[in-house]
Amino acid sequence: MSDETNARTDETAGEAEGTERVRRDAAARGIPVEIVERPAAGSLEEAARLLDLEPGDVMKSLVVKRHDGGFLFALIPGDRQISWPKLRALVGVNKLSMPHQDVAKEATGYERGTITPLGSTTAWPVYQDAAFSGRRVAMGAGAHGHSAYVDADVLADKLGAVVADISEPITPR
Repeated sequence: MSDETNARTDETAGEAEGTERVRRDAAARGIPVEIVERPAAGSLEEAARLLDLEPGDVMKSLVVKRHDGGFLFALIPGDRQISWPKLRALVGVNKLSMPHQDVAKEATGYERGTITPLGSTTAWPVYQDAAFSGRRVAMGAGAHGHSAYVDADVLADKLGAVVADISEPITPR
């Protein structure tokens, strides 16, 4: 096989492994999940359009680093950003930060853009924005070009997530 064929085979195997981890973990927790394949998206807004959703119906799974070296997941609507003061107060710490993408991959086993608490290599604490209550949302499914539909309330319950107001409107640049 050519190097290009090997690279495509490795990429396909990685996609299957990531989505399979999500499926296995969701099933083990009793979380109904529907994983769909979609064309590659260059932004969250584009992914939302491809899924026929509003950006606020896309759940961003953000890996946040604690000052003690641990991590947590912050699940935020796609049209909002983390409110650092709210999240720090809720977690009870003075310092939180976004790790480099390589550190986030090491902490979860997923690349940026595919991250989800489902199937993460470590079960970090989950903080889910209250804006998702009562909604079905799309989130990362462990592989590029895939999204997972879940009921946000079931997800929060089965993950033992802390549900609270932890986001704010995105500040224009």
